[in-house]
Amino acid sequence: MNTTPEHDQKMAKLTLASVWPHYITKIEKKGRTLSELYEVVTWLTGFSKQDIDNRIAAKETFETFFQDAKINANAHLITGVICGYRIEEITTPLTQQVRYLDKVVDELAKGRKMEKILRQV
Repeated sequence: MNTTPEHDQKMAKLTLASVWPHYITKIEKKGRTLSELYEVVTWLTGFSKQDIDNRIAAKETFETFFQDAKINANAHLITGVICGYRIEEITTPLTQQVRYLDKVVDELAKGRKMEKILRQV
């Protein structure tokens, strides 16, 4: 699935700091914990809790955040639809990585078992 250049630029300029409070609200409303949120973000990006906190504090863009990330080798197993986009069909790497993040947070909020979210076979 091709996204528009405008959409891709919007994804690149977003900051983790701007969405993080929404992620927290979403998962806590469903009884999940902040430590679980850090666990799924760490799994996806390779960043430690401290790295994530530092990047949030620095208001780092998703472009920089994902440029520095070491995306998990099993991230390609994240499939499905998020925000109207079928993740596995997104052709822009950065936009796909942002949607990977959205999807694992969504799965956490929906009560999916951690081993399924982390794609442990």
